[in-house]
Amino acid sequence: MTELQRYLAEEVAEDLADGLITRREAVRRLGLLGLSGAAATGLLATFATAPASASPETQGSGRGAAETSWAPVPRESITFAGPRGPLLAAWAAAAKPRGGVLVIHENRGLTEHIRTVAGRLAASGYSALALDLLSEEGGTGAFPGEAEVAAALSAIPPERFVADMKASVTELKRRVRGRKLAAIGFCFGGAMVWRLLASNEPRLAAAAPFYGPFPTDGDLSGSRAAVLGVYGGLDTRVNATRAAARAALDAARLKYELLTLTEADHAFFNDTGARFNPHAATEAWHRVLTWFDAADGHH
Repeated sequence: MTELQRYLAEEVAEDLADGLITRREAVRRLGLLGLSGAAATGLLATFATAPASASPETQGSGRGAAETSWAPVPRESITFAGPRGPLLAAWAAAAKPRGGVLVIHENRGLTEHIRTVAGRLAASGYSALALDLLSEEGGTGAFPGEAEVAAALSAIPPERFVADMKASVTELKRRVRGRKLAAIGFCFGGAMVWRLLASNEPRLAAAAPFYGPFPTDGDLSGSRAAVLGVYGGLDTRVNATRAAARAALDAARLKYELLTLTEADHAFFNDTGARFNPHAATEAWHRVLTWFDAADGHH
């Protein structure tokens, strides 16, 4: 078996181990690659028992050579003082933080996906605090499903969300001392980030609201943030508010970029959802980090 054939055979075995194909299909594909029944069975058995290995970070001996591992930083559940009682959040600390980021969830609440976004930010140099806007109700986990979470969020006055987000900025500032702060939010959370920017909140250096509808009569004059507004080209509902966002950004004389991923739809960044667009999500993530770096003075 050639090196390439072995690689392709191992891909088949890996697909079976990950549950992507059936055992019967794996054996068929290995047969097409020239593996006999016994050899195929042996290979599949090896992959079924092999533990996943993570290569440690090591320094190469050549000039400028390095080997690096990247994975989302583990998150811890925290509580801290809010305006009406304790607030719940997921916290992910960067090893050497360049700044801090407040993460605001979709209308599904503080899900594992949003916790992972916080972990990804921390792995990329930004300590992140992902707030649960249902803290007063016992947290997202207190509800039986997404529909109940969305209904609960819809019944809460936006002013309470703004107060909770401001308290979260205070907590973030305490945990990431001397570093610049930013905010990112998705869908409902994108709308919340716009509201935070319109709440006379001067402590944010940058913000990245993803496909969040701009609030009616939103006034950004109390903000100093450089804003990267992210939109999906197919998301006509939210895009109808883009002109209002642009007018408010211009009126406040803020630095901004309104980025539209033309082939993406609403919620394209959520890799657990039906509208996930991996190419648009990757490009948007890269641009967000670059935007936050620029606001923090790292180019």
